[in-house]
Formats: sequence, structure tokens, C-alpha cells
Amino acid sequence: QVQLVESAGGSVQAGGSLRLSCAASGYTYSSYCMGWFRQGPGKEREGVAAIDRDGSAVYADSVKGRFTISKDNAKNTLYLQMNSLKPEDTAMYYCAAGPCGTMDAGTNPAYVADFGYWGQGTQVTVSS
Repeated sequence: QVQLVESAGGSVQAGGSLRLSCAASGYTYSSYCMGWFRQGPGKEREGVAAIDRDGSAVYADSVKGRFTISKDNAKNTLYLQMNSLKPEDTAMYYCAAGPCGTMDAGTNPAYVADFGYWGQGTQVTVSS
């Protein structure tokens, strides 16, 4: 059974940093693409960042240059380093995994894979 468990999020002031992690189990970790999504108050869920089996990554325009997605295959763990946080980054953040699709530099993170497995979500709050 596939399980994705995010670390606790947190509350920070604008300009601060947080790192989220997502521990995966129940499948061959390196075989899937993985991603981070978020859903802010009154907003639709959006893909924030995604990473393929080889470690290549794509980002939403809103987080480029501020967020970094990475993974540690040995630890079956996905990370999202978030720097220069803004109040508009406030959201519930979810990690997800699924069979990879086609990814190039312009691919929307939400479409990197058939994301069928989801974590429970973790809250990130950024105050001004």
C-alpha cells in the first residue's frame, strides 16, 4: 500500500524559509515521478513543483527561483525547500506520486505524472 506522509509545515514571517519533507513507502520509490501541490484559501489546487526519475525538475512560475524540489532515493524522501516566502504562499501543501508522463522545461508540474497517490497535507502559513 502506497503511503506518503508529509512533515509538519509551520508558520513563518514573509521572507523566511521552510523545508517540507515527504516520506514514501509501499512502492519502488525511484520508479515514480513526484510533486508538490498546494491549495490556498478559496483557491484551486495547483502544482508547485515536480521531479522526474532522473532528478530533473519543473516549477510553477510563482515559485521559480524561490522553491527547490529534491529527493533522496536512499531515504525514500521528497523535499521542498521554500525560501523568500510570501503571504500568498500560504496554503495546504501536499506531496504526490505517480507514473511519469512526458516532462520538458515548460511542463506544468501538475501534468508531469498521473498523480494518483497523495499525502494528507501540511499547512504552511506566511504572515506579512
